[in-house]
Amino acid sequence: MAKQLDYATINEIFTRFQASEPEPKGELNHTNAYTLVVAVALSAQSTDVGVNKATEKLFQIADTPQKMLALGEEGVIEHIKTIGLYRNKAKNVIKLSQILVDQYGGEVPSSRAALVSLPGVGRKTANVVLNMWWHHPSQAVDTHIFRIGNRTGICPGKDVDAVERAIEDHIPVAFQHHAHHWLILHGRYVCKARKPMCGNCLIRDLCPFEDKNL
Repeated sequence: MAKQLDYATINEIFTRFQASEPEPKGELNHTNAYTLVVAVALSAQSTDVGVNKATEKLFQIADTPQKMLALGEEGVIEHIKTIGLYRNKAKNVIKLSQILVDQYGGEVPSSRAALVSLPGVGRKTANVVLNMWWHHPSQAVDTHIFRIGNRTGICPGKDVDAVERAIEDHIPVAFQHHAHHWLILHGRYVCKARKPMCGNCLIRDLCPFEDKNL
């Protein structure tokens, strides 16, 4: 675990991220808050590319809780059986759709507590939805962010909750909204787990990571 970077260094890191990509976007396809919740829930232990392929036709016919319930669990399975844990995920999609209809009038609630009460929706999923749909500066810590946070010292922590707090505590407010997207994309395409592309890293001179001969 790297030592927590100081304010000036973090500010420069995110200034560069922002200059490189001013409006980073999540890579899961969705059309509304409901399809975003479903897509993020399906993405657990699956790639965004795989989820997008599975939901392309699904969301054309079921983009509301009511339509998903009409499709039914077996119908959902037929669309998502190419992704991991598809049976359990299909069951959760139907359950959360029923709850949205019964308790929230078919609308996706905009509080973290309400979101995490839905089957298959954890804190990370809730944070993604709050950030991407309602533009709340919530931080969804995935494996990429956890690795980068500890490797670079941007937001080190012993677990995902600690890393989430480190982002909120140390990254300047001006960068909070897009912080987790910049970190995810950097981890996915540059600061990779096994072969980090340090030679192509725009924050190389600010990073304490030692393996920079790649």
